[in-house]
Amino acid sequence: MTTPRGLYTLADLDDDSVQRIVRRTIELHADRDAHTRPLAGLVTGLLFTKTSTRTRTAFTSGTIRLGGAPIAFGPTDLQTNTGESAADTGRMLAGMLDLLVVRTAGPMHELRELSGEGELPVVNAMSAEEHPTQGLADLATLIHHFGGLDGVRMLYVGEGNNTAVALARVLSRQPGCHAVFASPAGYGLPGAVLAETAATAARRGGSVTQVHAPGDVADDVHAVYTSRWQTTGSTKPDPSWRDVFRPFHVDAALMGRWPDAVFLHDLPAHRGEEVSGEVLDGKSSLAWTQARLKAAGAMAVLEWVVTT
Repeated sequence: MTTPRGLYTLADLDDDSVQRIVRRTIELHADRDAHTRPLAGLVTGLLFTKTSTRTRTAFTSGTIRLGGAPIAFGPTDLQTNTGESAADTGRMLAGMLDLLVVRTAGPMHELRELSGEGELPVVNAMSAEEHPTQGLADLATLIHHFGGLDGVRMLYVGEGNNTAVALARVLSRQPGCHAVFASPAGYGLPGAVLAETAATAARRGGSVTQVHAPGDVADDVHAVYTSRWQTTGSTKPDPSWRDVFRPFHVDAALMGRWPDAVFLHDLPAHRGEEVSGEVLDGKSSLAWTQARLKAAGAMAVLEWVVTT
């Protein structure tokens, strides 16, 4: 079987590819016409089996702006809904499409099966394990704001979900960057991801660590990040889980510990749960710039896939 092309996980990307995509994201954010229509004559399938506002719009508009033609598939549109295997569907789509962007709450191996035995490049627009295009847009947002991340300390507050996994993977590659993930016990980063990213960061003079209370963060912090407590497509078996997460609410009191820190959120946000409206809409928030950078990020990823 041919090695599947595309973007499945940030663990597959080398440092040059990460930096290339992030650099192009920032360039295309400044000028969305700064390209040579690399998707001209190409057709991009967009298979979204779960809800999406920013990511679906970003990849649809990005395909059009780069000269391509998008075809959208909903959760019940394909014959996988009636029992056809992902592998058979992928073999068929590989003969009709040039790219496939997929959002699913399922495992990543389903995306690899949809590659048509490696013939069709697939972009992971979120799976159960990781949200790689979000991580790249987050990294672009931080570099756009700070210029570089050497010496920057990031605090992520909340569940160690697919967004957190992607964030850990991109930050661990940045020399001198330090990231702390504060999550309720039992809801943190997967152990293998924490070990992998901690080792990667250590080789670059940075760190990735995990704590189980925001109050355990003693160092200065330059950026605070949170995401929804209820990740798209997931459920929590503990009926009282909201009580467990309540100490991880990002409000003015938490942000007041680091008055100069900026705030990030991958959106959508639930004001009053993971973040207060005062913080989300406040002067320190980069959440709306972060969302706009997803459009440029989608373009950069699509361009990278077809030109690599």
